[in-house]
Formats: sequence, C-alpha cells, structure tokens
Amino acid sequence: MKIKNIYLVLCLLGIIIPYASFVPWVVENGLNVPLLVNQIASSHVASFGWLDVIVSAVALFVFIYRDSQKRKVQYWWFAIIGTLTVGVSLGLPLYLYLREISENE
Repeated sequence: MKIKNIYLVLCLLGIIIPYASFVPWVVENGLNVPLLVNQIASSHVASFGWLDVIVSAVALFVFIYRDSQKRKVQYWWFAIIGTLTVGVSLGLPLYLYLREISENE
C-alpha cells in the first residue's frame, strides 16, 4: 500500500474514532458548551488530555505553515481547518497526505 493511501486511511480513522465518542455526547447533551467546558475541566486527567491536544495543535499549525512554504504544498489550509473542526487526529494525516501528493506532481 502506498504511503499516501495510508495517510488517507488515517484521515478517516482520525474523523471516525473521535466522533464516535463526541456524537453520542452531543445527542445526549446537545451543543451545551458550558457543560462541555465543565467536563473538560472536571479532573486533572481530563485537563491534561485537552491541554496536550491544544499544544499539539499549535505545534502542528507552525509545522504546517513552515513546511508548506518550503515544500510548496497546495491546499495546506485544509489541514488547519481539519484540525480546528476535528482535531490533530485529522489535521496531521491530512497535511501529510497533501504533502505527499504535492511531491508526486
């Protein structure tokens, strides 16, 4: 299997796995942002996880911007949108996929 196809599979998993937990929560609670924030901050372990993801996302944004300028990756901003709407689990493999297809053009 080609690496670009592996990145595409990881994109799908990066959407499906996080949303498999989030969608049932939204069905049960609606888009209750105060409750979401409350549950995120409800324990040190939950806060640790979220803060880790936030720092990872910021590092990913810096990497995407710098690397895309150097390698002339088209549509790099899709990975930023993917990170903001789903998370690093989509943004990183999506950027790697975009980089891979840019190099093979």
